[in-house]
Amino acid sequence: MNVPTWGTVGGLLGAWMTSGQFKPVPQILMELPPAEQQKLVNEATAIIRNLDWTDAVQLTALVMSNQAMQQKLLAMLTTYVTKELQAEIRYDD
Repeated sequence: MNVPTWGTVGGLLGAWMTSGQFKPVPQILMELPPAEQQKLVNEATAIIRNLDWTDAVQLTALVMSNQAMQQKLLAMLTTYVTKELQAEIRYDD
């Protein structure tokens, strides 16, 4: 099994808002300290560990075609952003 890169994980995500300042999730993720980035990669890896993939494109396709997997990854990220970063999440319709 491959280990996802941070860009791969960030590419699967939406956007969030904190302190009235909108920032896209990938930007926020890149600004996190390396230890926090690794923590999220480990959590995402635990969720996708049973998927069989060879590259980021294939992983993205597998996740995007699996609503249950999307929900698990989104729940993991939502929990992190709201509890660890104490941020408000807003979804763009």
